Amino acid sequence: MGGSKRIMEKFLMRESLDVSVSMARFANVAFSDGSLLHGFNQRLMKRQPLSAPNDVERYFVTPQESGELCMMSAIFGENLDIFFPHQEGELELTKFSDIAIRFLESHGYEPVECETEDEARSRAEELIPKRQWPVYFFASDTTGEKAYEEFFMGDEKLDMESFQGIGVIKNQPDFDSGALERFEQKISEIKGSPAPWDKKEIVEAYLGLLPELSHEEKGKYLDSRM
Repeated sequence: MGGSKRIMEKFLMRESLDVSVSMARFANVAFSDGSLLHGFNQRLMKRQPLSAPNDVERYFVTPQESGELCMMSAIFGENLDIFFPHQEGELELTKFSDIAIRFLESHGYEPVECETEDEARSRAEELIPKRQWPVYFFASDTTGEKAYEEFFMGDEKLDMESFQGIGVIKNQPDFDSGALERFEQKISEIKGSPAPWDKKEIVEAYLGLLPELSHEEKGKYLDSRM
């Protein structure tokens, strides 16, 4: 679970003292704006190579499944319940590189793996007319990519029995009002500054509220590869 979602939940915990709040965690929504598959669609239309890490796994839900999970949380959730996808055994995690291969095959293209980004770019014009598509897979070296998906922390109280295919985290209000106020003030200062936003300041604000959050800045981002 990402830092932004955890911060949002902290603010909702504060609100839960005045109004009943229930939530959902559903990982990656396939083909939603900004998602990996949405990016693949954009590259397909532009006839550009696909690139993806081969050591990062994710769990995907459809837009319908994400909507159903939110609705279940709204209808059946008690205050501060968090609903998340659950099945017997391990959730089916899929490597980003495998998703790229399945995506291309579903569109009638044979993936052709290249050794470098430059090779993938240079071969696009040659391969695509032959119903082949250049791909470049790499070990993850981009900021913000977890190796696997987490729906709950080890110390959270879980209900895995009430619903089929859905787990529920049973929360109690757990937040630091002072830390939330300091975070709000810092973000307001950054937004109100005439200078360009400083990512380092934003990260420090996040870590001030979530000191357990790990962030390794690598200077590279998945959506900027190729």
